Order: sequence, then structure tokens, then C-alpha cells
Amino acid sequence: MHLNKIDDYRWEIPVSGAMNVPGLIFSSEQMISSVIREKAAEQLENVACLPGIVGRALAMPDIHWGYGFPIGGVAAFDIDKGVISPGGIGYDINCGVRLLRTNLTKKDIEKHIQKLVEQIFFNVPSGVGSTGKLNLNNKEVRSVLENGAAWAVKNGYGSQHDLAHTEQEGRLDAADSSEVSARALERGREQLGTLGAGNHFLEIQVVEDIFDEKTAAAFGIFKGQITVMVHTGSRGLGYQVCDDYLKVFIDAAKKYSINLPDRQLACAPVKSGEGARYYAAMSCAANYAWANRQLITHWIRESFGAVLGRSIKDMGLELVYDVAHNIGKFEQYNGKKLLVHRKGATRAFPAGNPNIPKDYMQAGQPVIIPGTMGTESYVMVGTEQAMAETWGSTCHGAGRVMSRHEALKGSSGQDLARSLEKKGIFVKSESWKTLAEERPDAYKNVTEVVNVCHNAGISKKVARMKPWGVVKG
Repeated sequence: MHLNKIDDYRWEIPVSGAMNVPGLIFSSEQMISSVIREKAAEQLENVACLPGIVGRALAMPDIHWGYGFPIGGVAAFDIDKGVISPGGIGYDINCGVRLLRTNLTKKDIEKHIQKLVEQIFFNVPSGVGSTGKLNLNNKEVRSVLENGAAWAVKNGYGSQHDLAHTEQEGRLDAADSSEVSARALERGREQLGTLGAGNHFLEIQVVEDIFDEKTAAAFGIFKGQITVMVHTGSRGLGYQVCDDYLKVFIDAAKKYSINLPDRQLACAPVKSGEGARYYAAMSCAANYAWANRQLITHWIRESFGAVLGRSIKDMGLELVYDVAHNIGKFEQYNGKKLLVHRKGATRAFPAGNPNIPKDYMQAGQPVIIPGTMGTESYVMVGTEQAMAETWGSTCHGAGRVMSRHEALKGSSGQDLARSLEKKGIFVKSESWKTLAEERPDAYKNVTEVVNVCHNAGISKKVARMKPWGVVKG
């Protein structure tokens, strides 16, 4: 594959063959070889062939191989001529991350860190197939799917402040639970309020560096502060929604005579019946994920209160922001409505954008970038450059460079836990195998990923956090 190097952080795939638009990869010289080697760039080239795509097919610096679209992929489609593709949103619909700030510093909890990790592990169900603490009937699950995080707040699991600081206020209003299968509903009924496994985690962190004092202050972040990060998604419900509709869309692509460069890019016209039904079901899964993270937030707050014996108000466990990683959204650009697919990419809207919280209007949207166990995480902020170049998008994390099978070779979960503890990082996991699969070197260097985004101008660094206590599924 031929790539044109535009500058130190941008690589263009020129239009060729069946491509409708060019491709653009944000990457450093050091990382671009792995993108080419694992054929993620070829996946981006395939995305550029889809009907109605506008601008460019985009890939963030955490790009790696995915189902259909590469993870780290962003694409916008004309709503009249374009398509919607489950592979462009992903199996874990609205996998996302939220950050809680506190009034606490390291000295406030250093005697309690292990107890805090254990209490959170006990209080938040985690692991493969984990079931939640709530006993909901199908009618209640449908209410979750259609109301999102607002359902959790209405039922006593949070506040209006939480909703105001969640992307889309924690709800896509296109949700229609009648478009979600009985199997998806059943999986959702059991798993609401659970962390799951894989790369999902809860993390107690310490703010190590501030890069932008003014923006950090607007976000309520200061050096030495204790923060808590939540990374999880729509669990089995979202997976089932994606799986159900991929089968529908393979037939739909034939029905609408869409020539697919890859069967995994199965799609349907945005305005088709199949497209509308999938979007309604995808919105349900997105709402479920926001409710899921809201419930987990409540139990984290309870855990801190139980261990430290202080009130939530006193500790200041407030939501900075919650962003989605895998989602499709109808958004306006230059007066035109587009359907933007973000798969392993984070929204990064600038100051003044009406879709961000009022108290961040002068600063811009917080962008939360999780690292891995043993590596730092970042807070960034959205920019005008992102709006102009990437449909208001930036990276979402480190991005895998090693398969889970490869990660298990030569490393055990027990060894990893001991190694991290020597570094002052306490880890609690439901599975030693999962721990080994998620070892830090299975991922790209998150600092390099963040620096590419910062230097390219599609988001700007605000703060860096170091992990201290980690809960894994």
C-alpha cells in the first residue's frame, strides 16, 4: 500500500480503485509501520469505498485491526446517499469512559488504598458473564434502554450534575426497545451495573502533571488530586444488538446492490428501514451503557464513603465527563446533517460548541484517554482543528499491538500483579488470565498516541494521571 506523508503526524491513502474519498491516518513515524503490517490501513481503504462517505476515511493514532472498520476509525456519511454499518460502530456499543474528580489527595487515602480497591471490587460486579445487583423485569430493562443514564438518576443512582456532564446527557432519543431482540433484552436484564472483563477497568489515579492550568481548573483538576476512571460499555446487550443486525445487513447490502469490499462492512442506506431499525437498537445499547456507567459510579461513591467514613459531598466525587468510544451520531457540520461513525474514537468538540456542558463552554469538551494497568491516562480537550479535520474526533486510548493469545505467552496474571505492586500499583482482578491478557505492553505507548493528537492539533493535553489502584474483570 502506498501512503503519502503529509507531515510528521498525517499519512494519506490516495484515492485509487473503488475508493470514493482519500484515507487519512494520524500517526507518528514510529507507529505507522505497525499500522501497515497488521493491515489496518487496508481496512481504512475499504471504508473509503462505502457509498455516500464524505470528506475522508479517518484513523486515529491508536488504530488497529478491527471487525470491518479498523478500531480507531472515523467516517461520516451523507444521510441521503450514505450508509450505516454496525462494523463502523463495533460490537461493544458505547464502550466509553468517565472520570470522577475528588477533593482528596494522596495523603488522604494512602493508608486506605488497598481497602478501597477491595471494597470497589466487592461492590461492583465484574468478570466474564458477571451478573448485576439489580433484579429488573423486562419492562424495567426497556425503560433503561429508552431513557439511559436518566433512568439511573431517577432511581436514586446519581444527580442532574452527572447527566449534564455526560455526552448527549446520557441518552440518544432515537432509542426504540421494540427493535431489540428478546435475547439481547435477556442479556441486558442480568448484566446492568457490571464492569465485565477484557480491557474494561475501574482505576483510582493520582494527577501527576498539569499541561494547561486554565483548562484543568475549568475541569476541576489539580496536581496531586485523586481521580477515579470508569471504563466499560453495554456488555452482552450491545454485543447481541450488533450480532443481530450484522446478519440483517448482509442481506440488506445485497437488497440495495451495495458492493462490499469486505463482507464485514455489511451496511444499509441510512434512510432504509433496516438502517432506521438498527439505529434505534444501537441507541438503546448506547443508553444502556450510559446507565451502566452511572450505576457503577454510584457504587464507587458508596465504596469511598464506606472506607473513608466521609460524605460524598465532602469528598467531592463529581463527574468531570463521560465520553463514548463506539457510537454512531447524527451531527451538523457546515449546516449539513451527517451520520458520523466513531469506532474506538472519542468526540472532541471545542469551546463554544452547544453540545458540551455550560460550565465547560469557555474551555471545550473534556476528552478522557485511558491508558492501561501500569501506564498513565490523560485528560485532553477538544479543538476547532478537530471540527475542521476529523468531524470533532480524536483518539480513545492506547490501542492494542498484541493479541490476547500472544499476551498470555511468557506472562502470568500473578507475575503481573506482583510486578505492578512493586511499582506501587495495587490490582484486584476476577481472573488471572484476563490480567495477563491486558498486560501493559500488549498496547501502544499511550503517551505517544496522545502526543500525536496534541501535535496534530485534534485535541490538546490538559493533565496526566498515574494509576494507583486498579480493578479488572
